[in-house]
Amino acid sequence: MPDTTYAAVDLGSNSFHLVITRADGGGLQVVDKLKERVQLAAGLDAADRLSEEAQWRALASLRRFGQRLATFSPERVRVVATSTLRRAVNQRTFLALAREALGHPIEIISGQEEARLVFLGVNRSIEDTLGRRLVVDIGGGSTECIVGEVDQVDRADSLHMGCVSWTRQFFPRGIITAEALAEATIAARLELGPVHRLYRELGWDVCYGSSGTINAVQSVITESGWGHHSIRRDSLDVLGEALLRAGHVSAIDLPGLKPERREVLVGGYAVLSGVFRALKIEEMVASKAALREGVVFDLLGRAHHDDVRERTVQRLRTRFDADAGQAARVEAVALSLLAQVGPALGLDQAESARYLRWAAQLHEIGKAVSFSGHHKHGAYLVAHADMPGFSQGEQALLAALLMGHRRKYKREQIEALGVSRFEFIERLLVVLRLAVSLNRTRNPEARPEMSLTVEGAQLTLGCPPRYLADRPLTRADLETEAKVFAGLGFVLTWA
Repeated sequence: MPDTTYAAVDLGSNSFHLVITRADGGGLQVVDKLKERVQLAAGLDAADRLSEEAQWRALASLRRFGQRLATFSPERVRVVATSTLRRAVNQRTFLALAREALGHPIEIISGQEEARLVFLGVNRSIEDTLGRRLVVDIGGGSTECIVGEVDQVDRADSLHMGCVSWTRQFFPRGIITAEALAEATIAARLELGPVHRLYRELGWDVCYGSSGTINAVQSVITESGWGHHSIRRDSLDVLGEALLRAGHVSAIDLPGLKPERREVLVGGYAVLSGVFRALKIEEMVASKAALREGVVFDLLGRAHHDDVRERTVQRLRTRFDADAGQAARVEAVALSLLAQVGPALGLDQAESARYLRWAAQLHEIGKAVSFSGHHKHGAYLVAHADMPGFSQGEQALLAALLMGHRRKYKREQIEALGVSRFEFIERLLVVLRLAVSLNRTRNPEARPEMSLTVEGAQLTLGCPPRYLADRPLTRADLETEAKVFAGLGFVLTWA
């Protein structure tokens, strides 16, 4: 029987989570869970540098997670990092150590992608059939607000406030005063200032909250008898009064509150209170599902050929009105060439095919800005667009392929995009650039088969008799490509 077990790791700003699930009739059955309070956000200094102590805590946790994931193949694991690692200026150094500790690659995802995955996790984990939903997720360093229906997101925002960051900013010594609580709540409302009217105009039928803060608040409210398995404005106000009576985070002693949540509860409460007031929420129900469940559902989609990244690429190509026929021709030639030389170039066939397919579909989107330098414009669009399903690293790599698919190849331009897999990119560019050159005339007629072989650094393109003699433009393009390929360490010839 095929293995239907999948794992997701969420490297949050406050806690790290590992969930292992088994696909079960369209749903998920939890096999195992691990949670460790790492407080990554607390390790960021004023210059957004992650301290060695915080890195040590994180790596120790990841080694434990790594032991549990040691038998998992890469395609059944997805590891995502959020707000704190998005901010950390020394993220690249840490990620190299983290990957070694965990045994799996780590993706830093954008706030928009985090919001999408949270919404997916919550939406797929509830049984009711109500229509439009508002989902709020308060993490350690960011808060995501999403409105949508089923799996369709209508509006999503990632806001720079969380239970850890708000506690550090407004309650640095743990003292809880009415003034500090009011200031923290107002600051949260101001963070929502640019978008709160948009959410109210969209409207929703039911509101769900996810993450440790919201589940902790609902647990306290229910256990204290201030409400019944939901959070309402009046019960939220009663909790605020209880926090003020405590006077200090160390003195917070409330029914249903786990000890590890006490230290950051007041910051999370202020964020939640601000969200309630800014969006005029009447009632919120806490969901046990969150980002990590969304990651697993996304993995399931990829495994069953429903990869949101494919739809994202097609929407982007359509949005910028790139020629679909030309994209398909370049894609077909690129995949044909890859099949012939991929193994000899040391390329993973599945991963390489994905990136070549996406790059072929998007290689001309920069023409919507200007023909001149359209490879640079396209790279910029891909690097900065909201691309559901893509991690920041995947976007950067795809942007690098667009940047390098024509004209001179300059490694410093690729490096400026924040990528480091130069060998992988440059070998894919060999294939992509040939596919683009061979389709320069945009001829819709079926073209004869081309062969491509590689021996060491020697690349040989096999063409039908007199093919290049009858096509001086194609030959001239190949001569130009030969000069570029020399800079990539290859000798290109044709026969």
